[in-house]
Amino acid sequence: MKQPNPPDALHTILIVSGPDFDPAALRDSLAARSVGVRIATRGDEALKAAQEDGISLVLLDAALAGSASLELCTRLAAAGPVLLASAHPSDEEQQAAMEAGAAGYLRLPCTPQDIVEKILIELTVRHAWPAAPDSGLDTNALEVNYHTLLAGSPDSIMLFDATRGLPVDVNRNAERLFGRSAQELMGMQLAELCPPLQPDGTPSAVAVRTLIDKVMGGEVRVYPLSLRHASGRQIDCEIRTVLLKKGALQLLHMRLVDVTGLRLAEALRTGQNQLLELIARGAPLGTILTQLVQLVESQAHGMLCSVMVLDDDGFTLRPAAAPSLPPDYVQSLDGARIGPNEGSCGSAVHRRAPVVVADIEHDPLWKNYRDMALAYGLRACWSMPIMLDADTVLGSFAMYYREVRTPRAEDERLIGVAAHLASIAIERTQREAELQRHRLHLEELVQARTLELRRAKERAEQASEELKAALEHLGETQDELVRRGKLASLGALVAGVAHELNTPIGNSIVTAGAMSEKLDALAGQLETGLRKSELARFVDAAREAEGVMQRNLERAAKLIASFRQIAVDAAGSQRQQFALDQFIVQQLVSLQAALPAPRPAVRQQLTPGLSIDSYPGPLAQALASLFENAVIHGLDGRHDGIITVGAAGHGEQDVEIWVSDNGAGILPEHLGRVYDPFFTTRLGAGGSGLGLYVIHNIVTGVLGGRIEAVSLPGKGARFTMILPRTAPR
Repeated sequence: MKQPNPPDALHTILIVSGPDFDPAALRDSLAARSVGVRIATRGDEALKAAQEDGISLVLLDAALAGSASLELCTRLAAAGPVLLASAHPSDEEQQAAMEAGAAGYLRLPCTPQDIVEKILIELTVRHAWPAAPDSGLDTNALEVNYHTLLAGSPDSIMLFDATRGLPVDVNRNAERLFGRSAQELMGMQLAELCPPLQPDGTPSAVAVRTLIDKVMGGEVRVYPLSLRHASGRQIDCEIRTVLLKKGALQLLHMRLVDVTGLRLAEALRTGQNQLLELIARGAPLGTILTQLVQLVESQAHGMLCSVMVLDDDGFTLRPAAAPSLPPDYVQSLDGARIGPNEGSCGSAVHRRAPVVVADIEHDPLWKNYRDMALAYGLRACWSMPIMLDADTVLGSFAMYYREVRTPRAEDERLIGVAAHLASIAIERTQREAELQRHRLHLEELVQARTLELRRAKERAEQASEELKAALEHLGETQDELVRRGKLASLGALVAGVAHELNTPIGNSIVTAGAMSEKLDALAGQLETGLRKSELARFVDAAREAEGVMQRNLERAAKLIASFRQIAVDAAGSQRQQFALDQFIVQQLVSLQAALPAPRPAVRQQLTPGLSIDSYPGPLAQALASLFENAVIHGLDGRHDGIITVGAAGHGEQDVEIWVSDNGAGILPEHLGRVYDPFFTTRLGAGGSGLGLYVIHNIVTGVLGGRIEAVSLPGKGARFTMILPRTAPR
């Protein structure tokens, strides 16, 4: 290799790469540093290129370096510096590389930036440092290239003398990172720039010694280390360190990357998740807000936070959490009023907008609280209203500082996140309190409704006895009429009357019995915790039951009084022509919305353009019953449940509508009885056995079609309604 290029000339690197090494990314990174690149893929090419002018350094892939003695490395090193890069590194190979004359050993994989940094440092060493620094480091020679390299780097860089443990050069970014001058830094050991302990509890002196020992072993990697700013603020860094050997000198090139922001962001995400978990578990509001305040305070040095909650009167603020503020100061804020000039918090709540006070001493908003705040050393306060919605304010979140300052973008983002989390916690607590107030009045309401239901049941039983007596009287009348030769006509009359009388009797008894069961269920729920919505449903059911029994008793009374045959009016459904696919989609929207968790997936297989002339009301009832049957009996709470609803043509005159599921299926011995009235496999678990019986009557009666069921145990079930395109009139 010829004489190396002068320091200010463009260097050219020869990369000798094998199949395990991709030089493309490295070439781009070197080009960005004004370093040229030549590529060789064979040993003879490399030897020929190394003899040419302009090659400053060779980066040799260990795969092409020869046998265990690395012959190619030895021949190239005779002409100039060689860095050996190995995709399968080992200590033995590193030792062989040094014996073969290599200037350095790179353990792959590592980033192109790591390799570029090693190359640039090696070039700097070759062209800027004296060959035999017997008397120490020549700083004048160092200033030519290395100091310029440090000064122009966008990173914080320090050059340490490993023997003395002191920096010999730092750049301006390192001064900014530590808040210290270069002269001050070069008189301090690395451990003195750290807090006494690292975050894991390791003494910083031990952590620094461990780092140096690893670097002395020739590793190029990233080391986490917590440093300390001149103000005492902790700086979390990642240190990328390279060992430079030049004669008796052992220097550490350190690139310091401040990752404090990343660590804080990760801590904020973790803290948010923990807070949401506390909220979900129903932890006390004070505990949640205190943890929220401490989380936010950990994000910024010197920040003191507080949460104020708006009282029920809508005008008074109460402290909810302020663990770092002086207790006497917090106590003095209890009962503060909101208004246009009531400090940061009172003004923010009044305006429903953020309020930033950078200097409490001179801001007019603090005229009523200035002396008190200054007495405790508080100089700045920013407050964000805690909003439930655009019109409802719950309180305020405030950030205090002991120096005059204005918020940065990250401060504004942080206070916004804090206010949002506080609103979630406060809203949940208020809703729980409201629910508790409702629970206190539930027992009285339940008792009142229970008394009404019992009276209704007694009236129904009395009417039943009267009806039975009437039936007995009718029987006697029938016997008399038979004796008079009118048996045939009277038999028909009695049968009709008996049938009609049994209907209101049965309805009243069933309704009274059902409401008795609902009453027992409600009493059980009262012991475990009753929701307002459940009580509302019970009240609605009780009112409906009362109406049903009232109507049936009136109907029975009329039968007894007049002994006339009564025809029950069935309110006919409206008939119309409609698009079947659109109709089913509309029904599924409401059915899916009402599903309890876990909700099954609902798939649609609808043929567009199908139109039928039928009764949409009964059809909707049948479809809803089949859908609910699939959810309750087929899937029964499965988390991977799938319900498929489809519609298609069935010949020229009919259409078919099916509902299928991937649930438990129906046993063969039960499949033939599914349409029998009162047949159910969930007796005592909420099933009446009338669902499919009613569906069968609707399909075969009103809609004029038929229904079919297909099922295999464990493979789900499919119910298909085959309906005429034009329903019978």
